[in-house]
Amino acid sequence: MLGLTKTHLPLVCGIAVMFAMAMADACIGEIRINPFNLNDMEAAVLLKLRLPRIVTAIIAGSSLALSGIQMQSVFRNPLADPHIMGISGGSGLGAALAIMASTSLGKASGAASIGAALIGAALAAIVIIAASRKFAESSTLLIFGVLICFITSALSSIICYASDEHSLKMFYSWSAGSFSSNNSLGISAMVVALAVGTSLASLNAGNLDAILFGDSYASLCGTDPKRTRTVAMAGCCIMTGMVTAFCGPIGFVGIVSPHISRWITGTSVHRRIIPMTMVTGSVISLLADILSQASHASIPVGSTMALIGIPVIIYILIKGSHA
Repeated sequence: MLGLTKTHLPLVCGIAVMFAMAMADACIGEIRINPFNLNDMEAAVLLKLRLPRIVTAIIAGSSLALSGIQMQSVFRNPLADPHIMGISGGSGLGAALAIMASTSLGKASGAASIGAALIGAALAAIVIIAASRKFAESSTLLIFGVLICFITSALSSIICYASDEHSLKMFYSWSAGSFSSNNSLGISAMVVALAVGTSLASLNAGNLDAILFGDSYASLCGTDPKRTRTVAMAGCCIMTGMVTAFCGPIGFVGIVSPHISRWITGTSVHRRIIPMTMVTGSVISLLADILSQASHASIPVGSTMALIGIPVIIYILIKGSHA
């Protein structure tokens, strides 16, 4: 019973912190709210604006963190995540094409943006998987992923240059990153994507443990490395594509959440680390949203996420150089 408590105590504490952060996020904004003493206007603001934003932040953080830990495992690279490896860039390029096309035609289509984001993420993932079979070094693969980011960014810039003012405004508003513009349909779609991604990761957890020690070791354990990567990347594509479509390209949470979770739990066993990583991702997303809402200038979530994530990444790099 004591061992069970020690195993689950970090997760229970993480969930408690997540709920505390959600409560704080509900109170912060242009209108300060006391959730225990609401008038009609404050109740409407809380239910129609802030609660959807908070739920979106929790789901997005969980999805990106889960994607990050899987990519770090299958590519055996501590800096791998959907943003750096180009998955978010491919998803963003697809969504950008859909936004520009829909505004040019005079009608916006949410389904088109979602579909384009998923297709973009899938194409980027296919390229990354093919590259992983070609390049043995994880550092080379990381550079390749960064190049994918540059290519998708360049293509997005070309599209923007050829677009009208209204399309540009929509695109740049979306690309800054936000949890505020989501609705019940978007939340439902993100929940489904997270459920699918979590199911795939749970079924693949044992294989992810084996592949941490290399493809040869995984094969000796009866694990198919190619299948393991394909299943992991499929889940990452679904979750990242959906988050990017509704929230814009959100970076850093996928990198830092697995490292914080490993430090808290003291293990790399995926069945234990996956739930903690998802909770950590939610906490980081909520913190980024609180910082965004606390600013009178309404700083985009993508920027506040960078302020949180970059110091952690620098610490990881410094620690790695002394290892």
